[in-house]
Amino acid sequence: MRMPSWIKAKTEQLDLLESEATLPHGQEPASALLGRAAPSKPPAAAPVKGDAGCALLVPLNLIDEDPNNPRTDFPEAEIAALADDIRERGILEPIVVHPADTSGRYRIHFGAMRFRAARRAGLEAVPVVFREALADPYAQVAENQKRHGLTPLDLARFIRARADTGESNATIAKRLAMDITTVAHHLELLDLPPELDAAMKSGRCTSPKTLHELNKLHLSQPEDARALLAGDGDITRAAVAVARASVVAKRKAPKTAASLLTYANSACARLEQTLNGIEQRKHELSESELSALRQRLVSLAEHLA
Repeated sequence: MRMPSWIKAKTEQLDLLESEATLPHGQEPASALLGRAAPSKPPAAAPVKGDAGCALLVPLNLIDEDPNNPRTDFPEAEIAALADDIRERGILEPIVVHPADTSGRYRIHFGAMRFRAARRAGLEAVPVVFREALADPYAQVAENQKRHGLTPLDLARFIRARADTGESNATIAKRLAMDITTVAHHLELLDLPPELDAAMKSGRCTSPKTLHELNKLHLSQPEDARALLAGDGDITRAAVAVARASVVAKRKAPKTAASLLTYANSACARLEQTLNGIEQRKHELSESELSALRQRLVSLAEHLA
């Protein structure tokens, strides 16, 4: 009998099948089902019974996603790529579900991405293992972070939900293994002004720390923030830092024409020295960071055009 790819001996394949002797009387293990053709219409029959840790095949139409899954963003490109992989190699790791409820339906604990991709690939049944324990929301976050990484916004929504249950930022930070400042920066993503929210959702600026700095700039010097937001490239931390430094310089700059010229020449000398240092270490910077700096320098030069 040819074994399907999800049960082949591969380093990435979990060994989750138990012997037939461990199954309840009359229950067929997944290995007994593997050689059969899948029915054209999966039966809406009684729930599949199985012991915790035992992998069995369950029709997709009996499985529901967890409405409280912290992941809400499922990029189409990732689903399509995983579906192609499933068509080629099958599901290499069973989906983890809770035992069937009174209506015979299963709720996913881990594996929503695999579930969606399996449906896209045309599968009618998938291998599952059962988890008796109640869902741990922090375990779901850890699983998502390990496999695909939650978006900052999904993580921010999760943190807000935990805070709404009464958990402190310190407790949430400890459970997520991050510092309390990072927790605060994520929460700030849920209350950004519309311009910054649009930049985040478009992918131009997704770092919570950078968005925090950009928000501070937006509050203190909105015209400088709008200048950064007006383009269509990535908004980097370096670009925000340069803009914030210009705010400080404006506040400290002298007022008379002669003193302004002296100050400008001094600033140019410092800038030249800084650029020489960047030239020596530009391999440590990304091209987008260097491009943002070049654009800033061109913009400065246009003031004297």
